[in-house]
Amino acid sequence: MSATEETPTPPSEPPARSDRNHWYWLLLVPIVVPLLPMLYNHTDPTIWGIPRFYWLQLLFVVLSVAITLVVYRQTRGR
Repeated sequence: MSATEETPTPPSEPPARSDRNHWYWLLLVPIVVPLLPMLYNHTDPTIWGIPRFYWLQLLFVVLSVAITLVVYRQTRGR
């Protein structure tokens, strides 16, 4: 072996993964908010004749997707 040859460096280990990120707390919102019965305790207002219970369920789906997207984008590089 000559002195000019470089010895291969061992591959560095990836940094330890940490699941302790404050953005993950935001995922509790789409879980907890639909469990609050006082949100469903009324029939009014209706939207296009759809009672509150149904359009609120659809709103929670959109809210859940938006929050999941925000959390994913904030934590994907870590």
